Amino acid sequence: MNTNFEIPVRNEGETSIVFASDYLNKISGEKIERECKRQIETGCKTLVVNFKDTEIVNSIGVSILLGVIDAAANAGTQIVFSEVSEETNQLFEMLGLTNHVKMAA
Repeated sequence: MNTNFEIPVRNEGETSIVFASDYLNKISGEKIERECKRQIETGCKTLVVNFKDTEIVNSIGVSILLGVIDAAANAGTQIVFSEVSEETNQLFEMLGLTNHVKMAA
């Protein structure tokens, strides 16, 4: 697994879009967390985490996402999960993450 990768980000006004990798685990999750927190600190009002390319989210990845959700809530930033696969959506629903974020197609 390539651990030397960048997390793609796109900014559109007060919205920041962070693109998750294909496998959300400790290594990629920590990179996503750092980037999400950086975007929150720069004052984005809406943070979108795009899961278009994400095939697997493990338990550490979920834990890291909970940290991002908490950081966004503390900053008053809306968090949106977009392009989530059906399997990952079911996981997020089962674990209650969907109660704390907006889900978008």
